[in-house]
Amino acid sequence: MFKLLTTIVKDTRIIWRDKVGISLMFLMPILLVIVVTNIQSSTFQLVSKNKLPIMICNRDTGQASKHLITAIDKIGMFKVNVVDGDLNKNGISDVMHEKDAMLGVIIPADFSLKVTVKSKRTAGKTLTSFGLEGDTLMAVGDVDPLIVYYNPVLQESLLLSVEGAVRSALQLVESRATLRSLYFSVNEKPMPENLENEMLNNETEITEIAVTKDGNSITPNATQHNIPAWTIFAMFFVIVSLGGSVVREKVSGSFTRLKTLPTTYITALLSKQITYLGVTVLQAVMIFSIGIWLFPFMNLPALNLPSDKFTLIIITIICGWCAVSYAICVGVFAKTQEQVNGFGAISIVILAAVGGLMVPSFAMQGFIKNITNLSPMHWCIQAYYTLFLEGGTLIDCMSNIIPILIITILLQLATYWGLKRSRLI
Repeated sequence: MFKLLTTIVKDTRIIWRDKVGISLMFLMPILLVIVVTNIQSSTFQLVSKNKLPIMICNRDTGQASKHLITAIDKIGMFKVNVVDGDLNKNGISDVMHEKDAMLGVIIPADFSLKVTVKSKRTAGKTLTSFGLEGDTLMAVGDVDPLIVYYNPVLQESLLLSVEGAVRSALQLVESRATLRSLYFSVNEKPMPENLENEMLNNETEITEIAVTKDGNSITPNATQHNIPAWTIFAMFFVIVSLGGSVVREKVSGSFTRLKTLPTTYITALLSKQITYLGVTVLQAVMIFSIGIWLFPFMNLPALNLPSDKFTLIIITIICGWCAVSYAICVGVFAKTQEQVNGFGAISIVILAAVGGLMVPSFAMQGFIKNITNLSPMHWCIQAYYTLFLEGGTLIDCMSNIIPILIITILLQLATYWGLKRSRLI
């Protein structure tokens, strides 16, 4: 025990002297958490709270186009600005750049006319199907498509949301015109406004409820997703310091000198695991603390810790042990410091991307989705998500904890085999 404690003190001093390693293990994850959470939170607010500027060029003078503009404005997703109707493609593009608008819409000149004719034709067919006499109108062509211009910086997912919103507004205008035509055909008088509003706005409410293990309603936010993810990333980035330490000891001959002393390298490895496991736990405490106390001062959602604190501690220790085991394994097989730094950093980024830290695993397809289970980070993040987002318990997390332990044991066995092959133990 004295030998182990002495070795732990030695490894702790080595870490304290490694200023670059400390920066990578602590400062970099803090910056990543703050920057990425800020960006994602701003993106969520862009959809839910802020409004996308949209320029509408209305070439039509009828009522349908005015109703369309009103419907787009009522969606709540857009900040509507109506511009000169004589603008061409280049003109509205210039206005979008000048106003820093993300979207532009051109309403064709005969929009109201064609919507009216289409609604009367639809109403006539409906009355005929009921055995009543309906108006027979000559076709004047379908309604010309709305031309929507968009800034290329808009992501595809957001662009699809915009398209759906504009389609719903257009459908509302056409439904309003069809209802008016039907009512006038039957009653020979205009449709009362209150009846029209009641029929068009009689929507069934939608209540969103998060499915959780404990039955409590949890509202996920950017913080709940990012804090666990980048905590895991920080844990695995100890490879730069820990892996480099293992290589330095091999190159300097420390392993060989240990054979002449009344101790074994197993003691040294155990010391490194305990020391750096403490580092990973400290990383988690620090990043979680930032999410709890610092984020609210930065106008970011605060981190809500799960009620099962014991399971949180268990998962953090197991994830940290897996990260430490991976770092030591890479350090044992690497020949130089450069190999550890290069392969270690790149492999961590790849494992994070494949494991679902950067892109959700449910969004992956094909081959990439099949190899997700090979990344230890995948099981780590799923364990944290089960705890943070689903309100799970230790039993619920076992399906993720067991694969982490299996991967950790395999890494430990690979490390032992590498040391035996190199005749270091």
